[in-house]
Amino acid sequence: MNTAAATLATAAQTLIVRDLGLQEYIPIWQAMRKFTDERNPQTCDELWLLSHPPVFTQGQAGKAEHLLSPGSIPVIRIDRGGQVTYHGPGQLICYLLLDVRRLGFGARELVNVIEKAIVECLASFDIVAESRTKAPGVYVKDAKIAALGLRIRKGCSYHGMSLNVAMDLTPFKRINPCGYQGLAVTNISDQLPDNSVWKGETLQKQVAVTLVTALQQQLGHTAFVNRNSLEQ
Repeated sequence: MNTAAATLATAAQTLIVRDLGLQEYIPIWQAMRKFTDERNPQTCDELWLLSHPPVFTQGQAGKAEHLLSPGSIPVIRIDRGGQVTYHGPGQLICYLLLDVRRLGFGARELVNVIEKAIVECLASFDIVAESRTKAPGVYVKDAKIAALGLRIRKGCSYHGMSLNVAMDLTPFKRINPCGYQGLAVTNISDQLPDNSVWKGETLQKQVAVTLVTALQQQLGHTAFVNRNSLEQ
């Protein structure tokens, strides 16, 4: 294998995972767009793990009628699919910056892969969850626990998924979550027994580790690199 071919093979196999902590929404959105615009066949795929201060995001086809009473929480119209959702502390965001064409996935298949990884992650905490064909996301009984919203441009994805770990769910009452009136939402923490060893920051970290492992297996990457900023 020549040097160029080896470089391409390494890029295809490697998944970079960035643990970014609490981040303002707009700078991260701009960084995702920039990364996607500038990537090339030698660029490794990346997962960005983070949370946002309170914010509603409205998908590009989102309808204003699903914003009931946002109040002081900002509303940002963005370029992903889907309707309106809420992000806030205690929620795990995973943005998936993937060369979808290189991975060999179609858009629907990618959604299925992400949903399957979330279901597997939740099963590690003895939480039974499922996806729904006509309503992207992951559900525990009749309550939504994870939302998905992607943009694919030039064969590459950005945006991604949000998983409710241990957050204040009250702001969801100010919207029709994902465009569904009266849709219930839930947290991982609400589904665990009172005597669970998984609480607080320990729970957040374990969910992140478990989710990344499930995503790595589903996406098929064989090499794994951890980083703690966008600059590395």
